[in-house]
Amino acid sequence: MYDAGKVIPGLIAFVVLVTVPFWTNFGKAAPEPKPELPKEYKKCVESKDFMRREHMKLLRKWRFDVVRKNMRIYINSEGQPVNMSLQNECFRCHTSKKKFCDVCHDYVAAHPYCWNCHIPPEEKKGWATKEVKNWTDEVSSEQPASHH
Repeated sequence: MYDAGKVIPGLIAFVVLVTVPFWTNFGKAAPEPKPELPKEYKKCVESKDFMRREHMKLLRKWRFDVVRKNMRIYINSEGQPVNMSLQNECFRCHTSKKKFCDVCHDYVAAHPYCWNCHIPPEEKKGWATKEVKNWTDEVSSEQPASHH
């Protein structure tokens, strides 16, 4: 082998440089995410462990049942009826996408497509402003009596 005195040390140096990040972090794990639970948190749709593990499957099933089967009520494991709605049910308690959803999704590098259709809770707050309510009251009061 020509120039073995240069090639072999070069390969060793390359392997060492490429693997240094793995060796410096060996045995260290990123801290587990701590999503902010609602202050008035009592109980979720299902148990905390179930929701941590299976929430995406549950939401996918809800979407399918609502859109394809026109089913709107989910009966949870305790026999309690729950409205199948991310926007109207889940966001009632989980009011911050950044502090709840994004904490775990960023940790696992997941990019859910919920927000392609649903409005994140922070953005939703401005939708029912006083001006909009006043405008809708004005419009409805301008309707003829037969339209009320």
